[in-house]
Formats: sequence, C-alpha cells, structure tokens
Amino acid sequence: PDEQLDLDDGRWEDIHVVTGALKLFLRELPEPLVPFSHFDKFIAAIKIQDPSLRGRCIRDLVLSLPPAHHDTMKVLFRHLCRVVEHKEENRMSVQSVAIVFGPTLLRPASEEGNMAMHMVFQNQVVEHILNHYGYIFPE
Repeated sequence: PDEQLDLDDGRWEDIHVVTGALKLFLRELPEPLVPFSHFDKFIAAIKIQDPSLRGRCIRDLVLSLPPAHHDTMKVLFRHLCRVVEHKEENRMSVQSVAIVFGPTLLRPASEEGNMAMHMVFQNQVVEHILNHYGYIFPE
C-alpha cells in the first residue's frame, strides 16, 4: 500500500522518534550502507597514519561503492553535515553523530571479533567522511 505520512502528526515532533526510525531502517537493511565486502577496507584505510593518504584512500573507497550505496551515503551525509552545523542547539557534534551512526552504517559480516575495537574505527570512518564531505563528494 502507498502509505502517506503526515509529518504534522504530533508523534513526529520528537526528533528521537525520527532519528530512531532512520537508524532502525538503516540497521535492518540486508546489507549495510557500507557493504560487508568494504568493511575491512574502510577499517584498514582509517588506520593509515599519513593524513593525505588516508583521505585519498577513504575517498576512493567511497567512490568504489555500488551506485545505490554511494548515492544514499552522499544524501545521508549531506544531511548529517547539516545536523552538525547546528551542534550548538542540538548538541550533535561530529563525534556524537559518529557514535550514533558509525555501528549502523559500517558493520562486519559476522559480529565476532573485538566489537569495542571495531566501534572506535567505525566511528572514526563516519567522523572522517563528515569532516571531509566536500572532498569525498565534490559537487
């Protein structure tokens, strides 16, 4: 059925409901926004010590994503950058957004291994993309 959503309905006033729905949608995708095949590559890239090499590597990885993943990531991160621009009012800094979305957007195919260690790098990848959005997604 073609469900029409009334965003003026009171239940959508709480931003946490909308954010929770977005996170749940992304979490429930059969394949995360960063495909399982790219997870280890992104984690390896964020560990590169040289900042310019790290930046190029992450940009190239984003470019190598399947078109649907790349285009969705571009729209989502453009929005998340706008959220961060209002951090004084919403208390959502780059770090906060990365903590909220990192594990949802990038996750390993199996939930084994050092999850706490993964999380640090997952968050750093999201932080990096937010901080370098214009370089990764040139208009």
